[in-house]
Formats: sequence, structure tokens, C-alpha cells
Amino acid sequence: MTQQGVRWSVDQVLALAPDSASRKAGSKLGTAGPWSGTGSSREGAVWGLCRGSGSTPYRTVIDVMSASGAAGPAYKCSCPSRKFPCKHALGLLLLWSGGEESVPAGPAPDWAEQWLAGRRRAQEKRQADPEGSVSGPADPEGARRRAERRAERITAGATDLEERLADLLRSGLATAEQAGYGLWEETAARMVDAQAPGLAARTRELGAVPASGPGWPVRLLEECALLHLLDQGWLHREGLPDALAATVRTRVGLPSSPQGPPVRDDWLVLAQYDRTDPKLTTRRIWLYGAASGRTALLLSYGAAGRAPELTLPVGLVLDAELSAHPGTGGPRASLGEQFAPPAPSGARPPGLTTAEATARYGEALREDPWQESVPVTLDDVIPVPDGDSWQLADAAGDTALPLTPAALSRPGLWRLVALSGGAPVKVFGECGHRGFTPLTAWPTGPGNAVRLC
Repeated sequence: MTQQGVRWSVDQVLALAPDSASRKAGSKLGTAGPWSGTGSSREGAVWGLCRGSGSTPYRTVIDVMSASGAAGPAYKCSCPSRKFPCKHALGLLLLWSGGEESVPAGPAPDWAEQWLAGRRRAQEKRQADPEGSVSGPADPEGARRRAERRAERITAGATDLEERLADLLRSGLATAEQAGYGLWEETAARMVDAQAPGLAARTRELGAVPASGPGWPVRLLEECALLHLLDQGWLHREGLPDALAATVRTRVGLPSSPQGPPVRDDWLVLAQYDRTDPKLTTRRIWLYGAASGRTALLLSYGAAGRAPELTLPVGLVLDAELSAHPGTGGPRASLGEQFAPPAPSGARPPGLTTAEATARYGEALREDPWQESVPVTLDDVIPVPDGDSWQLADAAGDTALPLTPAALSRPGLWRLVALSGGAPVKVFGECGHRGFTPLTAWPTGPGNAVRLC
């Protein structure tokens, strides 16, 4: 997979853009005009000089397979932009996608080689010291005491939350509408003080339920029940099976580390999308292992206003190792060593019917009651209108899955409808209690993956 001829498509490059403005600006730089000194290597490096408004051109270099051990591309540009990738990196990758005539193979200039060599040294150091123990010997006793103190704070917060839920049920759900959002924001702040961010996030969500439209009391009662179940799971975690106890710890908000042997596979990138809040951008990347048949989730984070560095365009295949995190229902994994640059692929994951997808979500709930959705690929489904909504109907059956309200407001819905044109398509997405959220689709015949998110 480390051959020079494997280059990404234009769509895969543009999928790297952190926002629409970067996508537009990068497209303008995807021609040979502003570039000089361009080149690439068989190891997955691309470089070039881009003419700007000043007298000195911007130096741009890209490591398509990051030597730091994180999957695909890493960027370095002398421009002042704080976006990753910047418009110059996008333009250079677009030029590179056009073939060797635009960006020929050759030795890297000194300024590019210096950066690439530094990344190789960092990777060698990481391989020599995989635990990263550069700060001296660990203090297991100190770590144990810190963990105990945090557990005590979480227990106090969970107990306080149980009292608040009991007060709500005694006084009636109507009081939640009268009290407004402030009631739950105050409680969530206490959960933050208790170092239980998972409990805090779920508590804040309760505040929005009374304003969610008709039927809100039922939805509020359901969410309160799930929060109560999580509280009780934490308070009685010693009596839970190990896997379920690990799930409870994760749902409460404790960090987890990957466990067990890594799995090497050709991992197909199924989807990538971001979730943002005022403090953090979370990138979710879904992968499918061709040999293992496993679907895995990579998470990457960026500070507010900055895109996470880990980027894998849909349709690429990554030869790499993944290590799973503990828990009963979560498919989260961490990326380990990669053995070749991400490369385009025509591979597609196997699919299910809509009925099988619903059953899979039910099985996941049995293992993890707080699971919002599960990753599912649907085979031979047709997007059809359903009143004011849409659904994905089995082409050869009489069952269908409704689309989530969030999916109805995205432009990806119309890309899906246009791709189908009334014919069956393969669709990957997330199936949960609110319906199905399509993320990527493939036509029935030959054709590349179409990003819907």
C-alpha cells in the first residue's frame, strides 16, 4: 500500500476540510498556478511552495501516513492559519490527487525533510518506549489514592442526584416545566464538582425535555429512569459483572484505556463527522475490519474552534492495529501502529435488513441500557417519504426504518435521495431509538462512497 501511484480522490481530499470556507479556499489552490517545487515520496510525503501575498512563498508539507503513529495526514505550513488542514495543505493535496504530472516523485527538499525526519524520530522513540514513561517511575500508590478520592466524590454526587430525582417524582413531573432549565443546570454543576462529567451531561439534557413538544412527560420519565439506573449501577458497581461495571464507569465519565491484544486488519473508513460544544470538538470515525468483521469507533478531540488532528476520509483503507476499550456494548477503540499510508478502496461492508438492524440495537441495549445507537449497514434500501418525514424501506420486504429528526435537517438527505433515484442503495449509519441516521451511502452498481454527514 505504500506505492506512489495510490492517490486520493478529490472528494476524499475535500472531506479533510475543517469547514466550508476552507473547502472553498483550498479548491482555488488546487491548480498548478500558485505552486512551485512540488514533489512526493513513496513513503507518503507531499510538499510544495505556494505563492501568497508576501514575497516569500508558504512552505507546505504533508505526511499522508503520520509518522507519529496517528493515522493519516499530518500537516506543516508556514502560513499563519490555525486551521488543520489549512487551505494550502488542501490545495496541495488536490494537486497531488491529479497524478504524478502535477506532483512528481522525487527527493524532499531540506526544509521538508527536516520536519519529516523529526516525525520519524518521534515514532522511533515511541516504539522504543511504548509506555511513554519519560517523567520518572510511576507512583501506583498515589494513583490508587487519587482514584479512591474521585470515586468518593462521584458517589456523593450520585447520591445527591438520586435525592433530586426522588423529589421530582414526589412533587410531580409538571414541576420540571415550572422550574425551567435552571433546576437541572444547578444539579449538573454539582455533578461537575463531583468529577462525574457523564452524569452532568445527562442531567443537563433533562432540562431541555419539557420544551421538546407534545409527549414530553413520557420522555422525561424515560430519561429520569435511565439516569436513575446509571446512578444505581455506580452505587452498586462492586456487584456487577466486570464488563458491565466497566460500562458504568465509562458512562459516569471516568476515562478508560484500551485493553487486550491489538487487532491488525485492513480498516475501511465508513464515516467521519464532528460534534461540537462551546468547549470541545469531538470527531467520530467509524471503521470496519475486512478480516475481523468488527466495526470500531475512533474518537479525536480538538479545542473549541479547532478541528481535531486525526482525519480519515471516507472510502480509504488503513492497514493498522486497533485496541478495544473495555465495556459491554461500546465499540470504541484506540489506533495503534499503522503499516502503510491510507489508500483508496472499493471495498464495502456487508449489510443487514431494517428488521435485523432493529434487532441488533435491541441486543446492544441488553448489554448497555444507555446506548443511544449502534453502527449498522443496511443493504438494498430505498429512501421514501413518509408524510413530513422520510424512511429507509427494504427493497425486497415490507419493513422500514424512520430517519431521525437530525437527519431530516441535513443536506445529506437530498444527496442520498439523488444517489438512489428510486433504486436500492447500501447505507451505513447509526440506528437507535430515535430512528436511523445515514452517514455514508454506496450505489448498487460501481461507484464510490458518498458522504452524507
